[in-house]
Amino acid sequence: MGSAERGPARGNGAGSGPAAPELGSGWDRSRSSPAASALVVTLVLLGLVSFLILTGSISLFQDPLYCVFVVFSFVSAVDLLIALEEDGIISGFSQLFVREADPHLRTAHGLLTCYWDGSVHYGLCLGLAAAAGSRKNYRSLGLFWLGSLLMSAVVFLLGNLIGKYSPELSPSFLLNLPFLLLLTWAGRRLLQQPRALPSLSPEKIAEEQSKPLYRRPQDALLILMLILTAAFTFFRGLVVLDCPADSCFDYTYLHEPYLRDPVGYPKVQMLILLFYLLPFLLLAIHGLALPGCCCLPDCSLLCAGAVAQAQFAHLGSSLHSRTPFPYQTPDEVLGSFLVSNALYALCPGLLALRCLRSPAFFLPRARPGLRPEKKHQ
Repeated sequence: MGSAERGPARGNGAGSGPAAPELGSGWDRSRSSPAASALVVTLVLLGLVSFLILTGSISLFQDPLYCVFVVFSFVSAVDLLIALEEDGIISGFSQLFVREADPHLRTAHGLLTCYWDGSVHYGLCLGLAAAAGSRKNYRSLGLFWLGSLLMSAVVFLLGNLIGKYSPELSPSFLLNLPFLLLLTWAGRRLLQQPRALPSLSPEKIAEEQSKPLYRRPQDALLILMLILTAAFTFFRGLVVLDCPADSCFDYTYLHEPYLRDPVGYPKVQMLILLFYLLPFLLLAIHGLALPGCCCLPDCSLLCAGAVAQAQFAHLGSSLHSRTPFPYQTPDEVLGSFLVSNALYALCPGLLALRCLRSPAFFLPRARPGLRPEKKHQ
């Protein structure tokens, strides 16, 4: 049963025939039908109606980011259709695009990225468009969306460049550059928006910031979780850097063999977490121990979105049937693998929630001589 389905076992022959089963074994050209086109039209209409209902009749130029959310929601809907077609749920929509333009979407990581984009990113775009239409502050939600989309794009694009399927890159790969430029511009606009700060008196802020760590047991527990997350991040970074230690070797082959998959995505993801998430985790530990770390709320939202997307793609790819069998997670360690990676994704989210619910600890510390003048603010 298992050996008949494994594409890699037949992927060494010459010609174009064997290459298709490895990346797209779920395709069936004969299954194209008008039902697929009807489904596409229905989903597009539902998306447009959703935006009209959520945002009402507003001018698209009141907030330039509104147009960005519309564009990215369309991309998310297309990604969802690609994933559904690749898994055989629908047919007849994206065969030519995936086969000729971007075959990397047919990998396990590509499919999981499309599912996340078509569900979570699409929902976030709806919420952001609704907030923009009603002129509400959407900075926090936008930063979570930005972090998730940046992680998704960077890992996927760099994995395409260095992975084993890099020879299959086509000139359409350059179309990702306008996408990244638009995302960068949207990120700048989000960061320039004013924060939704609570109306707290300087005395209340000083009281909150004067509490020692032993009087904040939740923060102490969160610091412990951050330390464990940082250690796990450092360890998996050593694993993908081919550390010769026995513990790294055993972990790679017995617990997470997907880390050595030559597609490139897991290696890129772990290196990004090592060089970018790890310094943030150390900053977060310092920010929870000492008051006045003003940048922590924004950074926590960006990292929460990035880690949530990264772990979803990593977990799903480790278990997906399109990942070659030697790189799939063994059944013997499936429980510990799921628990450890779920907790890893949960920790940045808890930190972001902590910063949102009790932001006084992270506000600038007011100097005693300036409290009376700032009291009216």
